[in-house]
Amino acid sequence: MSMDYYREYILDHYRNPRNYGKLEHPDAHAEDSNPLCGDQLSIDIQVEGDQVAAVRFQGRGCAISQAAASMLSEMIEGRPVEEVVKLGKDDVLEALGIPISPARTKCAFLSLRVLHRSLAIAGLERPDQEEEE
Repeated sequence: MSMDYYREYILDHYRNPRNYGKLEHPDAHAEDSNPLCGDQLSIDIQVEGDQVAAVRFQGRGCAISQAAASMLSEMIEGRPVEEVVKLGKDDVLEALGIPISPARTKCAFLSLRVLHRSLAIAGLERPDQEEEE
């Protein structure tokens, strides 16, 4: 697919984020920010059995950080927690579909970091399973 398609796809997720909001009683919650650019993000996850039943995120920041959060939320909803904990940076980059400059990688990976932190806090993922930055 063309770069223009992926740019439009990113802008669509930024302008019309999927799964934006909060869950009333999440099983997992975390938040973090990127102080270098001001991006902020929180993630709520509801787990039923071994599946991610619902996910919501809230935040503000650049198109890359917010679009990545929206895309990641779509990727994990309905998936087994066992698969979700294995998601990594390559999965986010593949979803974005365009090359990300080194300066923007922290923006792109903020949602992944918050996701792994929320799962670790909830005891669904060991902290040593989190990806290094």
